Amino acid sequence: MTIPNLVSTAWLAARLIDPGIRIADVRWYLFEKDKTGRAEYARGHIPGAIYLDIDTDLASPREQGPGRHPLPRAEHFAEAMARAGIGAQTHVIAYDDRGGATAARLWWLLRYFGHAAASLLDGGITTWLAEGRALQTDAPTFPRSNFVPRARPEMIGDRDAVEKMRTDPRALILDSRVAERYTGKIEPIDPRAGHIPGAINAPLAGNLRAPDDFRFRDAAKLRARFESLGARAEKQIVAYCGSGVNACQNIFALELAGFANAQLYEGSWSDWSSDPNAPLAVGEEP
Repeated sequence: MTIPNLVSTAWLAARLIDPGIRIADVRWYLFEKDKTGRAEYARGHIPGAIYLDIDTDLASPREQGPGRHPLPRAEHFAEAMARAGIGAQTHVIAYDDRGGATAARLWWLLRYFGHAAASLLDGGITTWLAEGRALQTDAPTFPRSNFVPRARPEMIGDRDAVEKMRTDPRALILDSRVAERYTGKIEPIDPRAGHIPGAINAPLAGNLRAPDDFRFRDAAKLRARFESLGARAEKQIVAYCGSGVNACQNIFALELAGFANAQLYEGSWSDWSSDPNAPLAVGEEP
């Protein structure tokens, strides 16, 4: 059975006990200091879901760089997947409560490390709850598996590559942050405010159906959105955000829209803005 990149809550509800599927709760919060993904998971999660943490499972320590959420080392990621019972034959369904903003990091990392069997739950736990579906509080355990990572470095764009792309008409740089951070009106966490010169603002919310509906827009509407931002089949696209987490949702939406092979700028704005000599732009224009 071929499982699509995006699955519905009804689809998942019918397969909760499928041993070939592993459900992963990837809730995580940057600015809500009194709220953690792990605590929300303990309060209630989709039955059978394990919890994977952005900071400890899906990133290396900040000091290893670049940026605030460096990619996890291959052996570190493999260990996290093995503990979760994710092996070569396991299909992972990831969810969050932010329209894929953090769950897509797991989807992207699995693909980066050579595991294509991964999907997002459309609407995440928000839609699951809105439909009156049950949660559980007990954390399930699964037999340890064997996960063999095979990194795909072509999926990453580093700072030097992004610098070259800034003036390349064959390239498109997408800034996934909210407009206020892109324009430089606010910068709550990184060293400098603004955006990479030449980057186009593509906030994540534009990939979703409505402010109160966290399901993705259909493929045709997503394609129209990205084409309006300059995406073309022949262009190299790279996406960034604050630290390389949320940009994965844009890469996921690009794939739904038919734009495959978009790259992730690993360090993202937290890396770029940490260099006092790196150029930046403010305002609404690229």
